[in-house]
Amino acid sequence: MTLQPAGSEITYTVTYLEMEERPTFDWPSLPAGSGGALLKATNPPVWYFRSLYDAVGRDYSWEDMPKRPDDVVKEWLNPDTMTLWSFIEDGWPHGFFLLEEQPDHTTDLVYFGLVPEAVGKGFGTYLLRTAILTAWQRPGLKKMTVNTCTLDHPRALATYQKAGFKPVRREDKTRILARDRDSARIPQ
Repeated sequence: MTLQPAGSEITYTVTYLEMEERPTFDWPSLPAGSGGALLKATNPPVWYFRSLYDAVGRDYSWEDMPKRPDDVVKEWLNPDTMTLWSFIEDGWPHGFFLLEEQPDHTTDLVYFGLVPEAVGKGFGTYLLRTAILTAWQRPGLKKMTVNTCTLDHPRALATYQKAGFKPVRREDKTRILARDRDSARIPQ
């Protein structure tokens, strides 16, 4: 794999996905042997969101939030529309998801992921299915959306499709990396 240094221009593809009805799967169980807990954050401080965002997204070039000032992120995390859930195992966050309710009865899975140390242990399926069913508890929900890109985990798109999301469009983009991207660090 290759190291792409900060300042490199990269090309990637974003896939936008939708789900228009509640999936038929039941609420998932935690993986065997797990004693973890899913906790809803009430008015999470910006530093907490940023720490989850960085821990999960560092290897996948999640770079939009560090550019935003704290007051802008705090306003964006508005508790009337955003809900942040953290999965805690062994006393530390293993992953999170963030749901944004739209006025048109759509909920967007804005962010979802696991920290590198938690990948491959069965927590991803648990967390994604829980995020989906949590969104579908919203009265009157008509659609759930998510997007992923070719910079994300190599199985991200397939995982969303397996959970019931369907691709609705793709978009090619370019950007300049804000920090080095070491594709060898990305779990397969």
